[in-house]
Amino acid sequence: MLYWLLILIIPVAASLNVNMTYGKYSRISNARGWTADQVARRILDSNGLSNIRIERISGNLTDHFDPTANVIRLSDSVYGKTSVAAIGVAAHECGHAVQHAENYSPIVIRSKLVPITNFCSNASYILIVLGMILSFNTLLINIGIILFLAVVAFQLVTLPVEFNASGRALKTLKNEYILEADEVSKAAKVLRAAALTYVASFLTTVIQLLRLIGISRRSD
Repeated sequence: MLYWLLILIIPVAASLNVNMTYGKYSRISNARGWTADQVARRILDSNGLSNIRIERISGNLTDHFDPTANVIRLSDSVYGKTSVAAIGVAAHECGHAVQHAENYSPIVIRSKLVPITNFCSNASYILIVLGMILSFNTLLINIGIILFLAVVAFQLVTLPVEFNASGRALKTLKNEYILEADEVSKAAKVLRAAALTYVASFLTTVIQLLRLIGISRRSD
């Protein structure tokens, strides 16, 4: 029961935290009147990435960089907004674009892990359920756990990718005088809250792994 409570509570708490933090600082406009998409364009151009487009996408905090299409998509809650929160998010996505341009090792590894993780995630649960149906077949369950390690590895390598993108964003916002010093600190709180959602995902995945190991041991 404790496993399931943690799996439910941790991501929900992280999600509530990021939404509350973003909501708080989305009401504070930056002193220079920049919009998030203008800031993104400026950061991209200054890094020689004028080929990357910026588009608007529906939703709330659905922002992402799509390296296959060379486009940064900013959500309705970010695109065209002048808040320090929106600018922080836009700068973070630019950080991902720069990571790809520089072949930043963790993001290269993560990209290569995507198809492997998708396969292993689905296959692991199939094998574990099948193992449980077949009178707790330890071999099938253990193979499923080994495959699930790919999911853990993906979540783990995601952490430096996200923290690095946020670090790049805040450094740029400060060094290029896009935001005032106190505004940078507010944007940092938004990005820190967003980063914690990835920490929560990692912890949840580890808890799931421990749960699966527990099932395997009971089947011995």
